[in-house]
Amino acid sequence: MRDRRSVEDLSIEELEQILRLKKHQQRQERLERYERQGRRRGDVPLPGDEPPPEPEARRGIAYTSLFSNGSGDGQRKNRDRLLLGIEVAAALGLVAILVFAAVTLNDLNRQSVEAQAEQIAALPSPSPTPLISAVVLPGGHTPPTSDQGAAPNYDEVPSHLRPLVEQQYAGPVIVPTPSPGSAIRIRIPAINVDAPIVQGDGWEQLQKGVGQHIGSASPGAVGNVVLSAHNDIYGEIFRRLDQLQEGDEIFLHTQTQQYAYRVDHWRIVAPTEVSAMDPTQEPIVTLISCYPYLVNTDRIVVVAGLSE
Repeated sequence: MRDRRSVEDLSIEELEQILRLKKHQQRQERLERYERQGRRRGDVPLPGDEPPPEPEARRGIAYTSLFSNGSGDGQRKNRDRLLLGIEVAAALGLVAILVFAAVTLNDLNRQSVEAQAEQIAALPSPSPTPLISAVVLPGGHTPPTSDQGAAPNYDEVPSHLRPLVEQQYAGPVIVPTPSPGSAIRIRIPAINVDAPIVQGDGWEQLQKGVGQHIGSASPGAVGNVVLSAHNDIYGEIFRRLDQLQEGDEIFLHTQTQQYAYRVDHWRIVAPTEVSAMDPTQEPIVTLISCYPYLVNTDRIVVVAGLSE
């Protein structure tokens, strides 16, 4: 009787037996074909030939249905689906961890900002203190012909600010490190001036040449280059500033370049007229010295603009 069971109903042993039987039949057909062609003796088996299957396995199983069922493919698909599900779950878990970390970090930063704001709010509000850049114009001194000779003239300083000025003269001067753009030389051909420029306009600095007020602009830059020198001591560098005329040239040198300025005007002011040193919105140079010669009760201020 023909066995009509499907592949799912067969045991593993029965499936293996069917495969062996089919394999034996194929080899037998090959041997018969070789014999007809005279390529082998009928009594010599091919290497690897197996004995015929057991008689009980010779049942009329439909071999064509052996490979018709997709049970193996179904198992692979189920396994692939399981692996895909695991990967998706892992990716979602990683995203959840990153989101949690970001939220936690944001909360920590917000709490830190709030705590710092509370600390700042608890600090006392300081009262504004005006910054005094200059009390009097630089270069003031007693005439060399006076009884005490040439010395810083504290009498021209307002009485309530005199201790501050005395302390500035007595204390050390902090001079910034020169840069390639710092002024190092001044030339004024009209009055035969050619002198070095040093940083600072204190008593000791003006003994070495023309002093640039610390914090004033560099040559060629927008702003006010404030320079001062004595008129009757230490070389009398600025003795003839009152001989300058409109259009006379003033040359300022740096380590790498020369800048030309042209005189715009000059005027006589009180020693306390410190507005002459104020920053400006255009590139200018301001020259300051005591005035008149050997009297030194006032200041002469020369203003020149940068030539285009």
